[in-house]
Amino acid sequence: MHSGEAEAGFTLIEMAIVLVVIGLIVGGVLLGQDLIRAAETRATITQIEKYNTAVNTFRGKFNALPGDLNGQIATQFGFAARGSHTGQGDGDGEIEGNNNNTSGGNYSHVEDAGETVMFWVDLSSAVAGNLIEGGFNTASSTIVPNTDITGTVLNLWLPQAKLGHGNYFYVYSGNYYNGSAWANLGVNYFGLSAVSSIVASSNGTMSSTANIPVAQAYAIDRKIDDGLPQSGNVMAWFLNDHQRWTDGTDAYTTANEPTPTTAATAGSSTTCYDNSSAASGTPGIANATQHYSMEINSGAGANCALSFKFQ
Repeated sequence: MHSGEAEAGFTLIEMAIVLVVIGLIVGGVLLGQDLIRAAETRATITQIEKYNTAVNTFRGKFNALPGDLNGQIATQFGFAARGSHTGQGDGDGEIEGNNNNTSGGNYSHVEDAGETVMFWVDLSSAVAGNLIEGGFNTASSTIVPNTDITGTVLNLWLPQAKLGHGNYFYVYSGNYYNGSAWANLGVNYFGLSAVSSIVASSNGTMSSTANIPVAQAYAIDRKIDDGLPQSGNVMAWFLNDHQRWTDGTDAYTTANEPTPTTAATAGSSTTCYDNSSAASGTPGIANATQHYSMEINSGAGANCALSFKFQ
């Protein structure tokens, strides 16, 4: 027999209210995540703009690029001492590294010594007016050979990107392999990728991976350039030993500007961009022959890295 009391349970109205509340909570979480990502993107764009401004201010004051100051001028103004080898402050307008602090060890890649390291030291120097945030004066143009830079020590050598994901900013000059040796092109870049180490042993260079979410890479490129990953002043390549597109192919193959890869690669969960012939996934870029892989999971995949030509 039933008692006279009403049975406990949810009415349709109560269930609807619960579902609405759940929806509001989920929507709020997603909106919060979007706002965080947007803030990270804006902060990273601000970083690159500040770095370009700092470079131009430095060049206006000292008539040379940071890191590239020759030893005599560096001493005259009170900057940290340069090394004695090429790529350790030679005033040629190219930001080079120097492997193992050796004669003839200059490369355009980020090395364990040289101008690619001293670039950040100079910009954070009191002599220059502390043109960037952070202090990198523990770094050196002439680090003891065979000393690798890894882990938290990287924070003392390179600035961390505001978008996180283990990404750092670094500098280097463009180059290509002419058949017998690497040749510099006189074009300098800021790189942005997830750096794991700067190694010193056996002609070692910087190791990094592409770890920027596609949506953020696209937003950065669209904001300050053309929004396309293989053209303009912002491109989806990075340093991992040397310059590579995010699909792993070499960025520079001749002494000319880099040529976009020609293979019709479709977008996937692991790609930064899609360069298939009928690509149209980038919002606002209809039938583009190359675009960021925004059509894949709304660009959530952390598959990109970027390089920015000095402005």
